[in-house]
Amino acid sequence: MFPSIDTKDPVAVARVVRDVQSRLFPQSSLDITDRLFADVQIMFAGRYLDYLPIDLKYHDFQHTLQATLCMAELIDGWHAAGQEPSLTSRQFEEAVAAIVLHDTGYLKLRSDTSGTGAKYTYTHVLRSCAVAATYLPTLGFNLAEIDVVLGAIRCTGPTANIRRLQFKNKAEEMIGCCVATADYLGQMAASDYPEELPILFSEFEESDDYLHVPPERRAFKSTADLIAKTPIFWKKVVLPKLHKDFQQAYRFLARPYPDGPNPYLEAIERNISIIQKQTVT
Repeated sequence: MFPSIDTKDPVAVARVVRDVQSRLFPQSSLDITDRLFADVQIMFAGRYLDYLPIDLKYHDFQHTLQATLCMAELIDGWHAAGQEPSLTSRQFEEAVAAIVLHDTGYLKLRSDTSGTGAKYTYTHVLRSCAVAATYLPTLGFNLAEIDVVLGAIRCTGPTANIRRLQFKNKAEEMIGCCVATADYLGQMAASDYPEELPILFSEFEESDDYLHVPPERRAFKSTADLIAKTPIFWKKVVLPKLHKDFQQAYRFLARPYPDGPNPYLEAIERNISIIQKQTVT
């Protein structure tokens, strides 16, 4: 079972993030990190402002926790490897804010009674930025800090070109790379990823229906088509992004760094092998 931490349990994931923060920044307060976890859980439960509970089965709260766990391990590995620049405690909080808020754009308003949040698949990054920009001032984030968080969220868009985004410094760019890397690896390394692909297709289908995308222009024509294309997606789309756009941040998941096994990449390769066998049979 991968990962060893139960990503259905927000307390367990929050504990890992708190442990990383306490180890890297012994003098820092954990108040902001604790608030972020508590408040985002409230958002996904439908108890924040005028938003409904999350109604997706793939991009649900567990997906956010999977990505959050991966990102904390990435930053932990970055610091353990002695890479520059090292982050400040505030920058660590910015990274946590970006990853826990990156899919809040799937939330629907209470007045939105048609379909699910899946219809916002192609606009959810922009909507997540809107949620973050509204919420973060309540935690005391200033405009410059909010810009860092929004920049990192924008890195998670499937069509985002991170090299065209503007970063003020290397630390901000590193945060974006880690957030985007964690978004991909957290979900694709999950032990149930192969079984979740039909649910992912249903989200794409609803979004395409909502936008009236003609059948011939849809990326995936059926569940079988998505499953068949997933190994190609990993090798031809995700891996190049990880290497070039996200500056091989995944390397810092190796335990020990630099030559130890990378449990996330190994888990993904296992999943891809399972998916390939499904398409053959």
